[in-house]
Amino acid sequence: MRTRGSTVTLLPLLVLAALLFGFLLLPPSRAPRTEWPHATLIVLGAAQYAGHPSPAFRRRLDHALALYQAGGVQTVVVTGGRRPGDPYSEGEVGVNYLHRRGIPRSALLAETRSRTTVENLRGAHRLLLPGTPVTLVTDEAHAPRALALARALGLSANASPSPLSAHPDRRYLLREKLALVAYALLGVREEG
Repeated sequence: MRTRGSTVTLLPLLVLAALLFGFLLLPPSRAPRTEWPHATLIVLGAAQYAGHPSPAFRRRLDHALALYQAGGVQTVVVTGGRRPGDPYSEGEVGVNYLHRRGIPRSALLAETRSRTTVENLRGAHRLLLPGTPVTLVTDEAHAPRALALARALGLSANASPSPLSAHPDRRYLLREKLALVAYALLGVREEG
C-alpha cells in the first residue's frame, strides 16, 4: 500500500524523468557559430585509422583548412592522443593531413596525449600563450559541450562547427546530449 509520503517523494523523480526524456527528444543542440574565427583554431580530435583521419575527423580538418585559407587564422592546434599500441596519434595525423593540403608546418601544433574532450582542451591550452582566444573546430553535435567545457576551463573560446554527416549516428547524438546534461549537473571532470 502506498502512502502519501511515498507519492510525494516519487513526484520529483517523475518530473525529472519527464524533463530528461523531453530533452532527449529535442533536435541536437547547436553552439553559436562564429562568423570570424580567432587567429588560433583548436581542432578537437576524433578517430584516426592507420594514420588516416576517420570521416568525422576529416570533416573537422577540412573545415579548419577552409577557415585557414579564408585568412586571419595563424595557428592551428590539432588535438588527440593514441590508443595503446597504436603508432599514430590523432594530433600527428591531423597535422600531417593539414600540412599536405598546404598549411605550413610553422602554423601547425599537435597535441598528442589527450583521449577526452577535457584533455584535448587542457593539452591545447598548454601549447598556447596564456589568454590566447581560440576558435574550437569540432562537429555540430559536439560543439555545445566542447564550448561549455572550454569556457569552464577558463579559455576565451568560440566555435566554428563542421557539419555532421548526411546520416549522423543517432547513438553519437544521444551520447552528446547525455554528456551535456552530465556536464551541467556535475561540472568539468577528467572523463569529459
